[in-house]
Amino acid sequence: MRRQPVVLSLIVLLLIAGGGWWWKSRSAAHGGDAAAASAGAGVASAPGGTQLVGVVTAQRKDVPVTVEASGTVTPINQVDIRAQTTSTVRDVLVKDGQTVTKGQVLFRFDERADRANLDKARAQLARDKANLSDLQRQYDRAKELLAQNFVAQSAVDTALANLQSGRSLIDADAAAVQSAEVALSYNEIRAPFAGRAGAVNVWPGSLVQASATATPLVNIVQIDPIAIAFSLPETELAPVLDAMRPGTDGAKATPLDVQVVLPTIEGGPSRKDSKSGKAVESVARGKLIFVDNLVDATTGTIKLKAEFQNEAQKLWPGQYLRVRMTLRSMAGAIVIPQAAIILRGSDRQVYVVGPDKTALIKPVKVRYTFGEMAVVDGVDEGAQVVLDGKQNLRPGSPVRTQPAAVNPAAAAKLAAASAAEAGPAGQGGGNAVGVAAP
Repeated sequence: MRRQPVVLSLIVLLLIAGGGWWWKSRSAAHGGDAAAASAGAGVASAPGGTQLVGVVTAQRKDVPVTVEASGTVTPINQVDIRAQTTSTVRDVLVKDGQTVTKGQVLFRFDERADRANLDKARAQLARDKANLSDLQRQYDRAKELLAQNFVAQSAVDTALANLQSGRSLIDADAAAVQSAEVALSYNEIRAPFAGRAGAVNVWPGSLVQASATATPLVNIVQIDPIAIAFSLPETELAPVLDAMRPGTDGAKATPLDVQVVLPTIEGGPSRKDSKSGKAVESVARGKLIFVDNLVDATTGTIKLKAEFQNEAQKLWPGQYLRVRMTLRSMAGAIVIPQAAIILRGSDRQVYVVGPDKTALIKPVKVRYTFGEMAVVDGVDEGAQVVLDGKQNLRPGSPVRTQPAAVNPAAAAKLAAASAAEAGPAGQGGGNAVGVAAP
């Protein structure tokens, strides 16, 4: 009974001692963090700190203004070949997918009936011509007899009427011969233009009929030249029309240049520039030939069409491609990277390095963007525009410049070079920071 109060007292003392030790260690840890934070704040706000920034030079160049859209390759001419007569196919002279020339014979039909009709019409014409000759002699004889007072004037008039009737009959016979020749010509079908044939749907011995709803014998499309149809938002209509208008001096407007990147086979050989050896895009160039006369009210777009030379047949009807059209060129524009522009509400600003190696902020107006670059007003040619490290800048801050990194490999190389240059002496020297753009 006497041991219980002693044990309880020992337990209480141990708990008090443990709590005191825990509280003391916790207070020491918080004190260390606060000291470190104070030290860090003192370093960050150290006066006279020079910041390392990556800069690019504002360049003056001619910038083409382009618009892009998705387009579909469409043939300028295409036709479904159908029979104009009811007959039997005698010869099929075209193969599936064959390239044909204008006027090339594609099909021949059984022409015996039409040729017989033509011979009949010609025979009728010959008979009536013989009758006309007899009527002409009768008329001439009637006039001679009238001059000798052997016949009355009425006999001459009758002979003249018969002669004129015979002449009209000759004209009708000639028209019948021409009609028979046309019907006979339907038995031979020729290509109306040069192009490529599709699948042939008839064979020798097949019966064909003159019907607009019948299956076509073959389809022919023109491959060279060829067109690409595409649509643009109606907001782009005004620039397109402005570019197509004649000049103030009355000079004829030059058709707008349209480009399309040709597809390449994955893993296949790529075309390289002969001088630089770098891979280049395979681009086809054409001219804008058509702008629709109305805007599609349901989609708010305008239809356009461009014509391309296609000797190599790299463009194929129905192909889906990306089209790029040059509207005009901005001469002498100031170009900087878009990443250098600071967005603050509706304002656009950039940091430039002043003559005294301090950061100056300048408002700019973005006129046009293309890729990763932008055309701006408000920056002079040759100005050093801050690209890397601008997030830590303030107007008037002293800076130390280096070329801006534009890719991860260059960023890593610049970071390593900066660290080697700073060395151990630069470890406590203010808030110098090097930021590389990815």
